Amino acid sequence: MSSYTDSIEKLISALIKFPGIGRRSAERIVNYILSVSKDEVTALTEAISRVKESVRFCRICNSLSDQEVCKICQDSRRQKDIVCIVEKPSDVTAIEKAGSFNGVYHVLLGSISPLEGRGPGDLKIDGLMQRIKQNNIKEIIIATDADIEGETTALYIAKLIKPLGVSLSRIGLGLPVGSNLEYADSTTLSKSLESRRPI
Repeated sequence: MSSYTDSIEKLISALIKFPGIGRRSAERIVNYILSVSKDEVTALTEAISRVKESVRFCRICNSLSDQEVCKICQDSRRQKDIVCIVEKPSDVTAIEKAGSFNGVYHVLLGSISPLEGRGPGDLKIDGLMQRIKQNNIKEIIIATDADIEGETTALYIAKLIKPLGVSLSRIGLGLPVGSNLEYADSTTLSKSLESRRPI
């Protein structure tokens, strides 16, 4: 039986729902919250609310943004004719940390996974095809995860894009099979982008 109050147990239960947070981590977070000032807790809750209210998907690439168009799509220094396709907004963050890519992105917001009931129609592929046709894209880099779903998604997208005559490549060496981009280190991601292979 727990010695915590009902309100603490409720908070622990809520925190456990976060990815990577187990009961012990949740208890440490609760103890931290109890040890700081009420102003710091208020600032935290306001920051969480602000993120939930203001962050949306970029109208162009589907990455996270607090405006209609994200900072990367707005940046005039980026090579707009090179598009890196990723599954999740967190993949954009991972590649940006590597610091070796100067193109733009297209976030699919998922991968093809028949076992989970996700097909091509559930991804942001139509917007990608429109971008390729309308914006004179010269190169597409497919950087989906190296697991079965990511490979299936890469093959499907490659079949759609090949007839358009756009240079098409897949990130290469360095990423172990079955791994996720967001967990790869910056050096590995840089090398994967440099060693991308034609599809």
